[in-house]
Amino acid sequence: MWKRALIVAVLAATVALPFVLRPPKAERGRVDETLVIITPHNEAIRHEYARGFRHWYRERTGKNVFIDWRVIGGTSEIARFLEGEYATAFQNHWSRKLGRPWSLALQSGFTSHRLGSDAPAEVLEARRLFLESNLGCGIDVFFGGGTFDFIRQAQAGRIVDSGVLRRHPEWFTDAVIPQTFAGEEYWDRDGRWIGTVLSAYGMVFNRESLRRLGFPGEPTRWEDLADPRLRGEVALADPTKSGSIAKAFENIIQQQMQRRLHELEREKPSVSAAEREGEAVTEGWKAGLRLIQLAGANARYFTDTSQKPPIDVATGNCAIGLCIDFYGRQQEEAVRRRDGSDRVGYVSPVGGTVSSVDPIALLRGAPNRPVAEAFIDYVLSIEGQKLWNFRVGAPGGPERFALRRLPVRRDFYGHSEWKAVRSDPDDRPFESNDPLVYRAAWTGGLFREMAFIIRVMCLDPHTELTRAWTAILAAPPERRAAALAVLQDLEPVAYAEAGGTIRRALQSRNKVDEVQLGSRLGREFRARYERAERIARGESP
Repeated sequence: MWKRALIVAVLAATVALPFVLRPPKAERGRVDETLVIITPHNEAIRHEYARGFRHWYRERTGKNVFIDWRVIGGTSEIARFLEGEYATAFQNHWSRKLGRPWSLALQSGFTSHRLGSDAPAEVLEARRLFLESNLGCGIDVFFGGGTFDFIRQAQAGRIVDSGVLRRHPEWFTDAVIPQTFAGEEYWDRDGRWIGTVLSAYGMVFNRESLRRLGFPGEPTRWEDLADPRLRGEVALADPTKSGSIAKAFENIIQQQMQRRLHELEREKPSVSAAEREGEAVTEGWKAGLRLIQLAGANARYFTDTSQKPPIDVATGNCAIGLCIDFYGRQQEEAVRRRDGSDRVGYVSPVGGTVSSVDPIALLRGAPNRPVAEAFIDYVLSIEGQKLWNFRVGAPGGPERFALRRLPVRRDFYGHSEWKAVRSDPDDRPFESNDPLVYRAAWTGGLFREMAFIIRVMCLDPHTELTRAWTAILAAPPERRAAALAVLQDLEPVAYAEAGGTIRRALQSRNKVDEVQLGSRLGREFRARYERAERIARGESP
């Protein structure tokens, strides 16, 4: 009996020892306000903006605020979460409070901005009641992500006007935060979302790996992703899982369209502008997808998270990766801080990327609206903007993490005295000699279709694609050209098909339509890649 008691005592001491010996924890101060924020932002941004806002808010109100961060994944996961939460809230309101039966038509109709006057009266009423309601999901602010997702949230009615345009009209001018720049929208005219920081796209690379592979110099163009020397060394993310990577791929396509338009202006001056534009869009779409296809052929993988490629490039597992600018810069910063090495670099191709914004928005039914509005004001204030690009320890800058991002406020870059304390003092995003001008009419309406096409073209048949590419690179010139022509026959996903068959399947209420189309296109590409491989090897096609 005493042996059993001794064993129990020893186990209890083992469990209790870490708690007894741990250092005393500092008591959290009094909390007067709570703010709930859902975000895809990383821990560094969350830490610096929580610390900065607590100080800023206490100075102005004398109150202490606690930020409850909700981190459930990337922007796509957040969008699905919000859709589910608001659907549940409205269904409960409709069924329990109003005592009315719920239906699938109401489920899809109460968030639809496309309802016409011929829609069922009950659906129109549901939409009106939702937009007039203060129904919420227990969260105050949606902070970070791409404009595509925020526009969809605004259309659905899940985010609302925060009032910041009325509180600070002096901020929303061409001199401070322009409404549009280089074709990109920087804030919603109805005040439902506001861009807080700029995001560009580019390539993170490992200089040591590139030298090992015989790559000349450093990458400067999107075309470098298709260089045969990088076979198996490119790190890419799935655009159907990452909005930022989808945007990067869209930039690649838009650059090809813009280049083709400029060529046609020289080649066909007598043709109408509309006809030249139509031809440029169609041909540029194919050229962009072909470049992405070859980058995919060089890819070691397509990951579900856009944060993995920069890490793998830094460790030498891949030589180059496609990423959003701040992931590349932060990895460069982390490596330099850790061992003083300059082996990691980042570049945004000149004329190959737009500066889009990461917005912030007030969610419908925000339980802590006053403090949520204050947080939005802080992030857009010059004090909040300094955190994005000031060095660690600089007055007004971050405490622990250099965020290495570019503020959205144009007036930030006019302070020459800040150059010495900026992380990226030479970056001036509003002053480019050869900007990529984003044209939403070209690809904005096909954003989801584009990501779907890349998936069925590169991800699903990745094994067949890489085998064909390997065979093509080893083939003599005459077989190489013939095999490459088969590999890059993209008629099934041409621009007209993207806006026709593919769009209809993706917008169908029956999800089976999308699955069946994906399966069919996947089979077609696998067969095409296998045929290209046989041609390259000199076998019967």
